[in-house]
Amino acid sequence: MSAPTGRRRAIAKALTALLPLAPYADMEKIRADAGSVHMKTLPPTIAVWLATIAHIRHAHTDYEKLLAEGYDRDSARFFVIEQTNVVLTRWRATRLLEDDDENE
Repeated sequence: MSAPTGRRRAIAKALTALLPLAPYADMEKIRADAGSVHMKTLPPTIAVWLATIAHIRHAHTDYEKLLAEGYDRDSARFFVIEQTNVVLTRWRATRLLEDDDENE
């Protein structure tokens, strides 16, 4: 079941505000993830941010490779912060990932 219409609009607005130049295919994946059931209790802006970081981490960095090489999740996340921020910058994101961002 998809998110209610008001929430879908809020997610779309937050996504456009956060990532003005993200490619359409990436935006659609992030939009779907931000609207998923496990994100429904979060404010749209937080859901979009978390979905964005997860998407970039899995689709645009070496995160999966690091996990396959035996790094634990936190270490792998630390090592892809710079790659994540390169993508965020390319997409003209209004926020970058910080070293101390928790649970993202």
